[in-house]
Amino acid sequence: MGARRTRLSMGTATLWLSVIVLLPLVALATEAFSGGFGGFWDAVTAPGARTTLWVTAKVSLVVALINMVTGTLVAWVLVRDDFPAKRIVDAVIDLPFALPTIVASLVLLSLYGPDSPMNVTLNATQPALVIALAFVTLPFVVRSVQPVLIELDHDVEEAAASLGASNATIFRRIILPALWPAVLSGTGLAFARAIGEYGSVVLIGGNVPGATQVASQYIQEQIESDVPSAAAAVSVTLLAITFIVLLVLRLVGDRSTRKEQDA
Repeated sequence: MGARRTRLSMGTATLWLSVIVLLPLVALATEAFSGGFGGFWDAVTAPGARTTLWVTAKVSLVVALINMVTGTLVAWVLVRDDFPAKRIVDAVIDLPFALPTIVASLVLLSLYGPDSPMNVTLNATQPALVIALAFVTLPFVVRSVQPVLIELDHDVEEAAASLGASNATIFRRIILPALWPAVLSGTGLAFARAIGEYGSVVLIGGNVPGATQVASQYIQEQIESDVPSAAAAVSVTLLAITFIVLLVLRLVGDRSTRKEQDA
């Protein structure tokens, strides 16, 4: 009975995964290579595609690194410090998950657009892209690091402090190694979300080719120009970049975990 239930569960999971993930990916790859590898290569190395992929990857990497630091800091404050309205701040972290991202772009445009109440005009610039993408990706790092911080054994930190270790040494030698896999995981998820984001940058970014046009906007442009194979080719390239980054971060995180366990 148990074996039958296991097979049924595996079959259901495989079917669902195939319908939701595998079949769309196969269809996307088929469209991307509809003109052969030469057609795919021409599509992703076209000047517009090459530039937009570079801008997207560069901005996404900057955003991921920023959130690696700020997300870890926010998670630390939420777990280790007590302050008024802590529960409210903790709930606000999840707002980007629930808020339509185009609303975020509209709000940012009102803050940093031509009529900025703060007299700071950033729209149609790469810093505007960084701000918009940082807003929607911050929760990934915070929510990845927060549970690990909660589970950390404080006795080890107290023992190190009693032996004269400074706070910086305790963080570097005891806390950070335990947090590092979660930090890498959250950073990878932030990068993956940023590289495919559309709504939060559609207004504040300005969609300037060669400057602020991100890959998702280029893909939409190709679809509207009735070149679906080029749109699919760029989409497959984004998927490949994201997969490689997530795989590398996962391997580094697993290696760090094994090293900590062996120690």
